[in-house]
Formats: sequence, C-alpha cells, structure tokens
Amino acid sequence: MSVYRSNRNIFVQVIDDVAGRTLVACSTIDRELAPQLGESSKLEAAKLVGQKVAERAQAAGISTVVFDRGGFTYTGRVAAIAQAAREAGLQV
Repeated sequence: MSVYRSNRNIFVQVIDDVAGRTLVACSTIDRELAPQLGESSKLEAAKLVGQKVAERAQAAGISTVVFDRGGFTYTGRVAAIAQAAREAGLQV
C-alpha cells in the first residue's frame, strides 16, 4: 500500500510488486468519494480514503498489505490512512 500526499490531495494504491501493477487505488479526487468529502478537513478526508481503499482491497480479495509511506513521516494524514485501513479490517 503506497501513499502519496500533496498539499491538497492524498493518493493511495495497493500495488502488486511482482507483477508491477496497481490492484486497488483511491484518492481524494475520486468521483465516488467527492460527495462524502464536502467541506471536510484534510485529516478527515485521509480517514475516508483509508476506509475506502480497505473496502476495495477486501473486495479484491486482499487482506494483508505492507504500508509504504513514500518517504513521508508517519504522522497526520499518513498515519490516519493506516489507522483507518486497520479499523476497516485490513491488516497493515
């Protein structure tokens, strides 16, 4: 599970390193999440993205992932994604 965050958005991908392809992805610019995000804070948006990527991963048959924070410190929005994914049932 790879995370990239910019000043405005956050992107999460579950990647199969062996095959080199993305299995599941979610971000704050995802059309499915846009109505839920509304005027939420960046931290709340990160939590929603974490929950949604966990749901999509479980639907794809993925239950365990390795968390790659992409060089970002494990605080704030990056930590919120991992915690939300764990709460949604994904083993991170």
